[in-house]
Amino acid sequence: MTINRRKFIQAAGAGASVLGFPAIVRAQEAPIRIGLMTVKTGPLASGGLDMERALVMYLRERNNMLAGRKVELFVADSGGVPAQARSKTQELVERDKINIMIGPLAAGEALATDDYIRQQQLPTLSVAAAEDMTQRNPNPWFVRGTSTSSQCAHPLADYCIKQLKYKRMAVIADDIPYRHEMCAGFQRVFEEQGGKIVQKMFPPLTVPDYGTFLAQLKTNIDGVFLGFAGSNGFRYVRQFNEYGLRGKVAIVGGMTALDEAVLRNMKIEALGIVTSCWYSAKLDNPLNKKFAAAFLAEAKYDPGFYAAATYTEAAVLENALKAVKGNIADKAAFMKALRASKTDTVRGPVSFDSYGNIVGSVYIRKVEREEGRLVNTVIQTYPNVSQFWTYKPEEFLKNPVYSRDWPPRSEEHTSESSHT
Repeated sequence: MTINRRKFIQAAGAGASVLGFPAIVRAQEAPIRIGLMTVKTGPLASGGLDMERALVMYLRERNNMLAGRKVELFVADSGGVPAQARSKTQELVERDKINIMIGPLAAGEALATDDYIRQQQLPTLSVAAAEDMTQRNPNPWFVRGTSTSSQCAHPLADYCIKQLKYKRMAVIADDIPYRHEMCAGFQRVFEEQGGKIVQKMFPPLTVPDYGTFLAQLKTNIDGVFLGFAGSNGFRYVRQFNEYGLRGKVAIVGGMTALDEAVLRNMKIEALGIVTSCWYSAKLDNPLNKKFAAAFLAEAKYDPGFYAAATYTEAAVLENALKAVKGNIADKAAFMKALRASKTDTVRGPVSFDSYGNIVGSVYIRKVEREEGRLVNTVIQTYPNVSQFWTYKPEEFLKNPVYSRDWPPRSEEHTSESSHT
């Protein structure tokens, strides 16, 4: 009699039942199926491709085994479109039968998939920074291993006040919720410590030229905070210099403004700019030295925010799987282990708060030249930074979510023009 693979597995499963092995043990014979929701086409593709490259690297380094179990990876391309992110998530769950999702990349995508993740009870390790998903409306199946929009902006504002001695600043960012939240967090800390944000500008995400905004930028300020990402940060800095503003107004940037993926296309115009992020390719720890060197050898450029994101989340995933002995089928136990995990990663040691958001170091960085390329050198570290900064969570959450309108502009400059 010929026995095909399906019949063999069925027979083995029946035997296991007779022998008293629980279903959970039999389920562990199958590979763990990981879904990566990323962006491989469109304006966000460079970051999305780095997410995939780094995750594949992590799994390859471990022979596609995590916690003693085989792993299969399924990759979906959202194109950076929220509606497509939702439909692709459904495909990963209903067609590919994934056990856990890593991603998506953008805040709008995370918000678009929020209700589906809840319905499916899909464990999700997100890159996206949509703040309220780990604040006022926490998703019990959602854990963020990167940061909220404002988590790195809070310490940068503190640094601008205490170290750079800035008093008056402007902010400019793409006109999307993630950038609004980032700028609002910077504004709150900067103004609470005595500074003033005297101008706020939010150009459209796809604006072809920043000339109008540069012409309106006030020059009686100490600096301007950039909340851009990708090529927009590169284009703004280049045009800022062309307008002769270099040396008159300082630039500081948020975590994606001068990411390593952007720096590789820049020249001297970026030198000396200070930014904040939870990662730098120049971090001096053993895990990062190995990762950054391997990524550079393969990609021919340094890893940045997006590559470090999935590599970090894979480490957190592996640690949680070890805690439950590879049993990802018990979703509740796995999520408990995920949120309780304390993991050494390329960004340093990390843990999670009770809302599912990461707690870890934030680094103040300065663009310098090294071996013929631009790098983000770490000049100060803020350890154990949470999404609530130094505020008590219960007090922080009484306020509205950060936005274009909150915190409100102070009385001193409400009458001043702001191109929005």
